[in-house]
Amino acid sequence: MLTEIEAYGKLTSTSTPANRIATVHRRTGETDVTVTIDLDGTGICHAQTGIPFLDHMLHQIAAHGLFDLDISATGDIEIDDHHTNEDVGITLGMALGKALGDRKGIVRFGHFVAPLDEALVQVALDFSGRPHLSYGLEIPTQRVGTYDTQLVREFFVAVVNHSLMTLHLRQLDGINSHHIIEATFKAFARSMRMATEFDLRRIGTIPSSKGVL
Repeated sequence: MLTEIEAYGKLTSTSTPANRIATVHRRTGETDVTVTIDLDGTGICHAQTGIPFLDHMLHQIAAHGLFDLDISATGDIEIDDHHTNEDVGITLGMALGKALGDRKGIVRFGHFVAPLDEALVQVALDFSGRPHLSYGLEIPTQRVGTYDTQLVREFFVAVVNHSLMTLHLRQLDGINSHHIIEATFKAFARSMRMATEFDLRRIGTIPSSKGVL
């Protein structure tokens, strides 16, 4: 049986791509979005979407998932933030799926419960190849600053549909909208970190009894 050190050496030398970095550029009549993600990063984030609160949440994904993110977006925010918020989620989901490739060797499942003061949010996810969102947040105010809190759901719908992820979000406690949302993004980041890491016992294999995700 391989020791953990031997298995890790085998994984990095023969089974892991040189990098798990992907860039996606998506342009529509409403937005122009570019996302680069490095799944094996250190938490560096450059986010300029024109939506300050969304930028703040993207920094949470990078910092707590240890992903490197470079995200730039321009959009019709003179109308509202909806199109830009959604299209950033779409493009991030596409980049995440591209960086994962065939998903060989990953843990696949991730879960985390994140507290933020009075807020407590549970996230569970599966890179199943089947997009599904179960959204259980009850955000008490319509806005955090200028950010429409309805857009939280729209962001996660977009990420889920374009990364082919099953995602469950559960609010266990919380009365402050900012705390609830930020705890959600932190738990999401930690869950993704768990799910995208390599399982040393699944070197080079698809984590599914069907043999495909």
